[in-house]
Amino acid sequence: MSVKTLRKIPLEKFVDLKVDYAFKQFFGTEQNKNITKVFLNALLNRTGHHAINEISFMSQEFSGEYVDDKQSRLDILVKTQENIFINVEIQLTNKYDMIKRTLYYWSRIYTSQLQRGMGYHNLRPTITINICNYSLFNQTDKYHSIFQLHDTQEKFKMDDVLEIHFIDMHKFIQQWYAKKLNSCEDILAKWLMLLGMVDGRKNKVYEEIYLELEELAMKDEELFNAFNVWQDLSQSPEDYYAYHSRLKFILDEAAKLEDTKYIAEKEGLEKGLERGLKQGIEQGLVQGIEQGIEQGIEQGLEQGLEQGLKQGIKQGEKKMQKEIALKLLQRNNDIETIAELTELTVSEIQELKELLG
Repeated sequence: MSVKTLRKIPLEKFVDLKVDYAFKQFFGTEQNKNITKVFLNALLNRTGHHAINEISFMSQEFSGEYVDDKQSRLDILVKTQENIFINVEIQLTNKYDMIKRTLYYWSRIYTSQLQRGMGYHNLRPTITINICNYSLFNQTDKYHSIFQLHDTQEKFKMDDVLEIHFIDMHKFIQQWYAKKLNSCEDILAKWLMLLGMVDGRKNKVYEEIYLELEELAMKDEELFNAFNVWQDLSQSPEDYYAYHSRLKFILDEAAKLEDTKYIAEKEGLEKGLERGLKQGIEQGLVQGIEQGIEQGIEQGLEQGLEQGLKQGIKQGEKKMQKEIALKLLQRNNDIETIAELTELTVSEIQELKELLG
């Protein structure tokens, strides 16, 4: 009789499954379809004859609403055996547009079902799941919020066509550490522990979560298999490089967002100083201008050095990027995704694809 053992890799090698590239490789591929079904059933609380037994992965792209719009690219889009569409989105950084963006994507998926000549009665329910590494709703302490169409007074449901879930990973981690969760009985909690164990932005692994996950995996076959898939993903050289490229891009975008906030705050300060000048606070204005100049010079130098360093790294990595692109092409990743991950142009990747025949 074989003994069940869990293979181990160093904790610092685990990829953060909240980074969209890793999330898609883990939950959005045919070979991991069973993992996706178990996760969706846990999150949507589907059991018995209501359980999701089969899914098919759908196209993740929608054309822009206007001519100049970029393609809208979803993280994961599946259709169940009941023809219900489920879109799963993962977000590390708060861009302050999640709710509007969610409603927009939901509407695009819902209306995409209606083909010419079809009646409205053919429209099937559409479910959107958002997993966020930040808090959206201060009105609740719950980490899982569900929204549907209800009458505001008597609370009866108008229809089941709309169902939107928000998972707040920040609140989940807080509640796990506060020992408010029963991970032995709560199936969703087990899967969210997988997502919460690594924080790629902080370069941190929560060892306490790992130890509990390890214990749970020895008793749960599905979690055990998922854990090994996670380790395989973390050890793949191509995936590890693509993951870190994507994480770097996310961190750069987050830094730009912080810069934008800083500029907005600085502009607000300047306007306040201008009003103060008109009121006679001349000295305060002079000090504010001097500080702004110093900060601007310092920030400009830092950004200039950083930009020069980035250019140097890009030149040195060109050969490696092409090698990674070739491997990703052999694994049938699409050209747009490879371009985003490797920073090669679409034409460069197309030339590499032609070399493969």
